[in-house]
Amino acid sequence: MDNLETAAPTQEEKTLGMLSHLLAIFFGFLAPLIIWIVKKDESTYVAEQAKEALNFQITVFIGFVGCFILSFVLIGMLLMPVLAIYNVVMLIIGTIKANEGKSYRYPFTLRLIS
Repeated sequence: MDNLETAAPTQEEKTLGMLSHLLAIFFGFLAPLIIWIVKKDESTYVAEQAKEALNFQITVFIGFVGCFILSFVLIGMLLMPVLAIYNVVMLIIGTIKANEGKSYRYPFTLRLIS
């Protein structure tokens, strides 16, 4: 195997990568943050997926803050449910891709944690 190629993730790595996306539905940025802190030195795949989910959750949080501010002029109340549905749909897609062992990158995400 070439040095440039990466090995396929193990089943445990796939599971942890999947959980970093899935648990974000219930716990927001805390689940991917904890998984990233614990596993960042052990598995590049898990660290990459947890970091991606963490960046996405931070971006969604910023979006919710913007929606809250805009709710004073009523447009935020319309955008907030749309953002919530987008968040859940994208997390489910990330969960499925990570379970397949594929690296997933969310579109429209600020890459604040590198």
